Amino acid sequence: MSLLKLKNIHRVYQIGDIEVRALNGVDVNVERNEYVSIMGPSGSGKSTLMNIIGCLDTPTNGSYDLDGTTIHQEIKDGSGTATDDQLAVIRNEKIGFVFQTFNLLPRMTALHNVELPLIYAGVPRAERLERAKAALKQVQLADRMLHKPNELSGGQRQRVAVARALVNNPSIILADEPTGNLDSKTGTDIMNLITNLHEQGNTIILVTHEHDIAERASRVINMLDGKIHEDKKKK
Repeated sequence: MSLLKLKNIHRVYQIGDIEVRALNGVDVNVERNEYVSIMGPSGSGKSTLMNIIGCLDTPTNGSYDLDGTTIHQEIKDGSGTATDDQLAVIRNEKIGFVFQTFNLLPRMTALHNVELPLIYAGVPRAERLERAKAALKQVQLADRMLHKPNELSGGQRQRVAVARALVNNPSIILADEPTGNLDSKTGTDIMNLITNLHEQGNTIILVTHEHDIAERASRVINMLDGKIHEDKKKK
C-alpha cells in the first residue's frame, strides 16, 4: 500500500471574477522510503501540490490518503475533508517540515526549537528533552544545543530545522527549497544530510527549482500548467 496517494487532485482559487486552476487532475503515489523531488517553473503548481501534501491546503476536488489516514475524499454529495484540528494533528505527527527560511523561534535555543513539536504532541518533558537531544546529535549539532538561532550559521540553523522535522518520527519529511538561503558549500552539506536521512529509511519529498538538487532524488516529478508533465524514476 502506498504511503501517500493523491488521486485526481484539483485546486481552484477564485480571485475576484477570475478562476485560477493551480492543479488540474494530479495523480501521485509515493511509496515508503522513496526520495522524490518535485520541480517546475513558477506557476506550474509545484508549491500548491506541496501545500496539499503537507496538509497546509486542501483540494477543491480529488482524494488524498496519507499513511492510512484519509485527508480528503470525494463522496457522492460533496467532499469529505479532515477538520482543521485533525489536519493540525496530522501535520504534527506525520509530516516533518524543512523550509527555506528555517522558521525557527529566535528567542528559543536550538534544543527548545526542536522540542516544540513534542510539546504540541503532549510528550512528557523528560522524554521531550531526550528525543530533542538525540535529533540534534543526529544532525551533528550536539555542541550547539543551547545556542539561539542568531548565534548559529545558516547551515546550522537549517540543521536545527531538519532535527525539528525528525523529532516526531514523521511518515514524510517535506523539504521546500531547503538550500535556497544557503551558499553552495553549505547547501551541499544540507543535501548530503538529507541523502543520509533517506538512506536511514526516511521518506523524503523535496520541492525545488534547481535541477542539480532535484537530480539527487531517486524520482523526479516535473510539473507544468497544474499537471504532471513527467514522472521519472531512476534505474
